[in-house]
Formats: sequence, C-alpha cells, structure tokens
Amino acid sequence: MKLIIVCLAIISCCNACNKTTTGMPTIVVDNSPKFVTYKIGKGQNYPNNDSTTLIITNYTEQKFIAKFDSSAIYTNALASNQADINKLYGFADNNMFHQVYSARFGWNWLNGGLHLWAYDYNNGVRDFKDLGTVAIGKEINCSIKVLPNNYVFSVDGKETMMLRTSPTPTGVGYKLFPYFGGDETAPHEVVILVKEL
Repeated sequence: MKLIIVCLAIISCCNACNKTTTGMPTIVVDNSPKFVTYKIGKGQNYPNNDSTTLIITNYTEQKFIAKFDSSAIYTNALASNQADINKLYGFADNNMFHQVYSARFGWNWLNGGLHLWAYDYNNGVRDFKDLGTVAIGKEINCSIKVLPNNYVFSVDGKETMMLRTSPTPTGVGYKLFPYFGGDETAPHEVVILVKEL
C-alpha cells in the first residue's frame, strides 16, 4: 500500500511538471564575447589583471574590438617620448619571442589625437605605420590577417599591409596584451577595453 501511495505521488509530481505555463520568462544564455577591461596603473607598464598568462596562438586572423576612454589622453614626462608607441593587442609569430617576430596594434596620444599603429617585428627588425586617429569612447573593429608575405592590419575596414617574413603558414606564437611604453610608464591609470571576436 505504501508503495502505491509513493508511486501515485511521483506520478502526480511528474504531471505537475508537464503543465504549460503562460507568462513565464524565457531564459536565454548569452555566450557572446564580452569586453575585458585592462587597467594599467600609474607608474606601471602592464595591466593589473593577469595578462602575463602565456596563451599559445595559431592565427590566420586575429579579430577584436577595442575601446579607449579619456584615460588614453596623456602627456609623457619627457616631450621626446610622446611619440613612443604603446601596445594594444596582437601576437608573436614564427614560434619566436615577440621582439623577433610579431604583429600587433600600437597606440599613442599624439598631436591632440588618439593614433592607432600597425607595429611588427621581422627577424628582430621593428617597423610601424600610423593608421590614423580614432575617437575616444568609440568601438574600433581591428584585425590582423596573416598572409605568406604580409600582415594585413584593418581598422574599421580600412586595410594597411605590412611585411611578414616568417616562414610559418599561420601566426604561430603567443598572444600579446596591452602595454604602456615606450620608455616611460603610465602617467596615470589607463583603461583599455578589448573584446575578442
């Protein structure tokens, strides 16, 4: 008899769970990429979050959205360092140290504007090109395509080619994170948001 009562209770509960309800909210899981906030403290080069983690990469293209706030406006202690290029995001290449082979975006506050730069190393030789200015607070679509003989840097769809001498078919190395410098550390806290795509 107890077994019958337990079975009836279980069946009753199961039937109650099968009822359709109206007006119940639908739960949606948002798996879309999120912005990561990198905060470089005053007197520092690296962000205070753990960006020193080694993340191995194998890119045909690295894509992300970057966003700067007003903390990107700064004056270096030495005027001669104002043109130094800070680092935004990119990757080491050719399974080598990033000052031997790499491609990344750089940035600086120069002549009253926030400049983005294509910045790379090929066999230890550094090269860079000014990609123009971007607005504070704007989401900036960035990508670096890896081709056999070139990197293609793209800012909001505008492309710039840079030489690539790495013999690997893809950008094999490790991820490069935001860094302030140049020769100087951050003169105040600098906040950079990055969302990988």
